[in-house]
Amino acid sequence: MGRSTQELAGTYAKAWARHDVEAIVALHAPDSVFHVHGLAEPSTGLEAIGRAITEMFAQAPDLSFETTRGHLGADHIVFEYLMSGTSVAGPFSCDGVDVISIKDGLVQRKDTYLDLVAYRRQGLPGHNPE
Repeated sequence: MGRSTQELAGTYAKAWARHDVEAIVALHAPDSVFHVHGLAEPSTGLEAIGRAITEMFAQAPDLSFETTRGHLGADHIVFEYLMSGTSVAGPFSCDGVDVISIKDGLVQRKDTYLDLVAYRRQGLPGHNPE
């Protein structure tokens, strides 16, 4: 039996706050999917997810997430937050939502949705200008 949704939510949020890629990846199922919609193709599997998260922290070494609301269910977590940090383009912030599916106490899928209008307005890397 895996950890409870509440335990997973707390442990996962703390690992992200510490920028602990190894701890984050350890909370994902082996066939997990991580997808930042509108910015990157989905990353599938622990190695690909680790690379994607490492790249995020490399682009914004002070990346942080201020949770504004959290919703827990038996098989899912939803975090609403303000994401901020500093990239080569300078300081940035935008709203975001993570929808996390859980299976056996691990993250099975994490879908991230950001306010891409605000994100793009700040000239951040990792997007395809139109």
